[in-house]
Amino acid sequence: MENSDLNQPETTEIKDNIKESSEDNDEHTPEETEPSIEELLKKSELIAAEHHDAWLRAKADSENIRKRAQSDIANAHKYAIENFSTELLTVMDSLEAAMAVKNATVKDFKNGMELTLKQLTSTFTKFNIKVINPEGEKFDPHQHQAMSTVDSDLAPNTIVNVMQKGYILNDRIIRPALVTVSKTKDT
Repeated sequence: MENSDLNQPETTEIKDNIKESSEDNDEHTPEETEPSIEELLKKSELIAAEHHDAWLRAKADSENIRKRAQSDIANAHKYAIENFSTELLTVMDSLEAAMAVKNATVKDFKNGMELTLKQLTSTFTKFNIKVINPEGEKFDPHQHQAMSTVDSDLAPNTIVNVMQKGYILNDRIIRPALVTVSKTKDT
């Protein structure tokens, strides 16, 4: 019995609160709680204007990003060989210095050319340019260009002579090697 006595005042309080809140709701007419159509329209127009403005800004941002990307790509193409060109300037300087010497001997020119070739080879290595010098290798049409075929004791389609070395840049052929290829002997 004691438990029911304790619960009774709480229940009465809850019922009173519910009555008060329902009485509050009765005092308000539906017209006062709901905004008018004009207010809803104005609110919707403001929201639409905000969304339109946000859309215009996003569109402008994406257009700016696209233009910046195009500019970056154009500059990358335009200045792609800048570092390589800078390295080649040292080779050019060496060649010009050799040409400026008045009383150079053949030995001096040979030494100068060897040093210049070393500079050029170092530059090629730095920029991952590799030489294709395939003498004695099997002919590969992806890396070699056959200029002629000759009778040889070597197996058919073997490179007998390299007329001009080829070059590879980052696994892409920039110039195939010009070669002479062995053919089967006519019997």
